[in-house]
Amino acid sequence: MSGDGVDAFLEMQAAERGAALNTISAYARDLGDMMQALHARGISPLDAGEGDLRDYLSGLARQGLAPRTQARRLSCLKQYFLFLAREGLRPDNPAALLEAPRLDTPLPRFLSEAEVTTLLAACEPEGDATPARRRRLLMARAALEMLYASGLRISELLSLPRRALDAAPGMMLVRGKGGRERMVPMSARARAAARTLMDLDAGRKSPYLFPGRGAARPMTRQGFDRIMHDVALRAGLDPQRLSPHVLRHSFATHLLAHGADLRALQVLLGHADIATTQIYTHVMLDRLRDAVAQHHPLSAMHDAAAT
Repeated sequence: MSGDGVDAFLEMQAAERGAALNTISAYARDLGDMMQALHARGISPLDAGEGDLRDYLSGLARQGLAPRTQARRLSCLKQYFLFLAREGLRPDNPAALLEAPRLDTPLPRFLSEAEVTTLLAACEPEGDATPARRRRLLMARAALEMLYASGLRISELLSLPRRALDAAPGMMLVRGKGGRERMVPMSARARAAARTLMDLDAGRKSPYLFPGRGAARPMTRQGFDRIMHDVALRAGLDPQRLSPHVLRHSFATHLLAHGADLRALQVLLGHADIATTQIYTHVMLDRLRDAVAQHHPLSAMHDAAAT
């Protein structure tokens, strides 16, 4: 184990918590930035106190880093110093009592149900479409149907193997964050769109449902974004409003609007903590407000008195 425990900490995140490579890289950058700031003051992370870490975090604010970035850095520090304490590299966790900056919680951006319908209709190939054009639109249709029907993350969609559709009818097995697996719903429309794409791609011999230019690798996020941009224009939508996460938000928002339970939504989205799912409660609040307006006796009396 290195003297500052960083390498061991990163190995633990990967081995025990199944952290993704991007997460590990972000932790390494965040800890490297903190180490540089502490070393500039002649302080080792094994000796740093709560005041030293407060000074470091204050410096982030003075540099103009966004509150969300500051909160992410603090989360990394808390985990790192807790790891040092548990491994006996220092007797305490100086980050334990540090508080993250207040964060505004923006409402999730989503499409209306009518806009989703228009978007899917825009994926219909023209009668004189070239084979390449036809495949591109059928791929877009399969991807959009699956994202909207199941609330998948884009990383989950693009890494789907062809055998993902072999699960029980109406369901699909997905490997999400941290390697956690979950079953997600798969509508008949989405399954049919995916099967059409699979039949078209049978000659590619790719293990992926959405293969990239090289059959051995899945489509890249950049390639997928270009397809979404084109489809948005065909549908008459601002491409800036369309992204895989907007479709995930649309899936969740529309489910809640039609009466779905928040706990069920947590499972469908693969959220480890229901607090993450609660960003969608704005839909439930609207529904509750409408219910009171329609059914509460005093609300009815108020409406009658106003007329």
